[in-house]
Amino acid sequence: MLGTGALRAHLIEARLAGTIATTREQSLRRYRLFAARDPRALLGLDPERDWSFGEVLRLMGQECGISADPAHTSGLDVIDPDRTIAGLDAFADRLAVAAGRRVPVLLGTGHPHRLLEFYAALADALSSAGCTVLTPAYGHRVDIATRFGVRTRVLDYVRGVALMREPGVRGAPSEGGVHTHSPLPVRTALGFAAASAGPLPGLVIGDHGWVCGAGQLGIEAIGLADADDPAPFVGRAEGRLSAVVPLDDAVRSTHYRPLIRYVLNRAHLS
Repeated sequence: MLGTGALRAHLIEARLAGTIATTREQSLRRYRLFAARDPRALLGLDPERDWSFGEVLRLMGQECGISADPAHTSGLDVIDPDRTIAGLDAFADRLAVAAGRRVPVLLGTGHPHRLLEFYAALADALSSAGCTVLTPAYGHRVDIATRFGVRTRVLDYVRGVALMREPGVRGAPSEGGVHTHSPLPVRTALGFAAASAGPLPGLVIGDHGWVCGAGQLGIEAIGLADADDPAPFVGRAEGRLSAVVPLDDAVRSTHYRPLIRYVLNRAHLS
């Protein structure tokens, strides 16, 4: 079993925590967008109250370990690896509860090139534990706003994990898999599940709009989030999300494998 000391060293070496690739400028810009309730930063969350830029910055300091000094405006951001480990512990504990209760689960990612393997391993373990891994709205088209305008994407599932693809593209997630922060995919999936009178998820696992969109609809959600994405952390602070793991969400996919082992071991799902 991977111990916390070895995991902490890996987080820093792989730049999942410690000094990460996310820039301070990028993080502060996203905090300002969130405070202004810009949909690009809300990720499907409708905060219960208005959050000022300063409040968002302080929350991210508490949750991620970044500098809460507004005068610190440049350079690379830093995530406290101990907060990452604490987040992984809470994440694993919620997985264990879901597995023990055998609740239906829905997994989805806006980072198919980086995080698919992480979520797919969870899907395999939860399925083996007796949880139904849901795949509603498979093949459905969703119009998503991007910086290039509205683009049509297709909801696909790979190893039980939802992701968005460019239309007409099949195969590996690197073939047509698209990065998205939109909550529309999870809203579409949940809408189809409800309309078909099939089971609704008791837990949604993912990132970006997948967890914020699910949490906003009152479904328990847990996920991963980078230092420039305040919405999941605000969602957890307001009680919409059960666990959020602060880490860099865009490093090489192989770097997340020790995290998979750690989470599954703690959840007794390995």
